[in-house]
Amino acid sequence: MKKLVIFDMDGTILNTLDDMTDSCNFILQKYGFPLHTIDEVKYFVGNGIPKLIERALPSDVDKETFDKVLADFIQYYELHSADKTRPYDGVIDLIQRLKNHGYMIAVNTNKVESAAIELCKTYFPNLFDIISGSRKGMPPKPAPDGVYEILERANVTKEEAVFIGDSDVDLQTGINAGTDVIGVAWGFRGADFLKSQGATNIAMQPKDVEEIVLRLL
Repeated sequence: MKKLVIFDMDGTILNTLDDMTDSCNFILQKYGFPLHTIDEVKYFVGNGIPKLIERALPSDVDKETFDKVLADFIQYYELHSADKTRPYDGVIDLIQRLKNHGYMIAVNTNKVESAAIELCKTYFPNLFDIISGSRKGMPPKPAPDGVYEILERANVTKEEAVFIGDSDVDLQTGINAGTDVIGVAWGFRGADFLKSQGATNIAMQPKDVEEIVLRLL
C-alpha cells in the first residue's frame, strides 16, 4: 500500500502558466527581446527556470546577458507568482481526501523552493507535509534527488510512494526515482502527449487520481 503521494506543482496542482508567461515577457521586454505567447511558454517550462529562460531567449545570447535576465526573472517572478495563479478545479478536495485516507502529501517542483513554499501557504494551507523545490545544490527534475530527499524525510521507501505530474519530465522523474507514476491530463501537455511518452496511469480529472492511488499496491 502507498503511504506517500508526491505532486508536481506547475500544471499539476496549480495553473501557473499566466504568471510565468507575464513574468517572462516583462523581463524579455525590459531587455528588448522578442516576446512569447502562452502556448509557447507552455513548452518552455518543466526543466527549471534556467532552462525556461534559455528557451525564451534567442540562441545567440551571451552568458553575461543570460545571467542578468535569469536573475531579474527570478526576482520579478517571486513577487508576481500569485497574480493570476490558481489551483485547478478539484485539486484541493483531492488532496484533502488523500490526507483523510492517511497519505502523506508532498510537492517536488523545479520552481524556486521559496516561491513554492509561499504558493503552498497561499493556496494549500496545512495540506502539504514536505515541499522540495529548486535551490543551490539540488539538481532539477528529472533528476530524482528531490524525490529521494522527500522519501528520506517521510521515512518511506520508493515502493510506498507515487509521483504525480503533467509532463514528460515528471514521468521521467518518477521512473528515475523508482516510484509509481500517474500522469494528469489537465496540465500543460495533455493525455495524448502523456500516452506518447509511455504513461500507463493517466488521470483525466482530479477525482481519478484518488481512484488510481487507492488501487496501486
